[in-house]
Order: sequence, then C-alpha cells, then structure tokens
Amino acid sequence: MDKTKGLPDRKHLRLQNFDYDTPGAYFITICTHNRKCTLSHIVGAIHESSEIKLTEYGMIVDEIINDISKRFKIEVDRYVIMPNHIHLIIVITDNEELRTIRESPLRGRSIISKMIGYVKMNASKEIHRKFGNTIVWQRGFHDHIIRDKDDYEKISKYIYENPTKWQYDCFYTEE
Repeated sequence: MDKTKGLPDRKHLRLQNFDYDTPGAYFITICTHNRKCTLSHIVGAIHESSEIKLTEYGMIVDEIINDISKRFKIEVDRYVIMPNHIHLIIVITDNEELRTIRESPLRGRSIISKMIGYVKMNASKEIHRKFGNTIVWQRGFHDHIIRDKDDYEKISKYIYENPTKWQYDCFYTEE
C-alpha cells in the first residue's frame, strides 16, 4: 500500500531486470477499455469455420499494425484482432529504431512499449477523429517472452485458433 496516497501498490507488469529491447520473439496482448467488444465480431464462433469481421475500429487498428515494421525494427509475425483484445507475436530484429519517435511520453521506454504506444496512440487519434471522443484502450498490456521453438509454436497455434475458441476465451464477453 502506498502510504503517501492511500492507494494500493501497483503490480509490476514487466519481468524485472529484463531488457525488453533484446532481439527475440514476444507474445503481446492489448485489451480494449473495459473489455468492450469494439474491434471485431466473431461469426460462426462455435464452428471450425469461424470468421473475424473487423469493425471500423478494427480496420483502423489493422492498418496501424501493418505499418509497425515501417516504423520500428520489429516484425509482426502473427496477430489476431479479437472483439476486445489483440494478440501479436512480434520479433525484434534489431534494438535500434528506424525512426525516432518524437512524442515525449515515449522517450526512455523499451522498443516494445514504444511500439504499443504507437499502436494505441495512432488508433485512438484516428478513432477520435472519425467517431468522436471515446476511450479505446485499457491501460498497459500483457507480454510473454517467447523462450524457444515449442513455446513459439504453442502461442502461434493459440493465436490461430483463438477465433474458433472465442466463447471459451478468458477475455470473452457477450457482445
């Protein structure tokens, strides 16, 4: 408990003493604000032929995700835009950025934090411009450092199958 403000201590989301600029593969999850289903709809979720239908918000996010490698030395290896969250496997190919991000809130952060800030900020700007003032994202993100080929394959399969298993997903909510 933070005695100065009477607030509970905030949980550390990142692995302590790990350099998140290290080249390698990472599994990232970003959730929408209050896990509101604003990014896509899963059609046929109980069948093997389920399909993701992106909303207008989701189309904006998709476009930004596809521009990540133009902005950072990061490859987006696999991703899925679910109704209320995004899963990505990203691969840091080099720890030097292609361009410097000038937005002061992003200085001094890892390349992963900068990349997620870039996605959230630009998607939010475009959504606000087109649809008015709305909160799009939950604070923070979840990450997992992919340790080996088996870990990578398990996560890649999870991302691929996520739409078919939507109703069993820990982020599932009624749309």
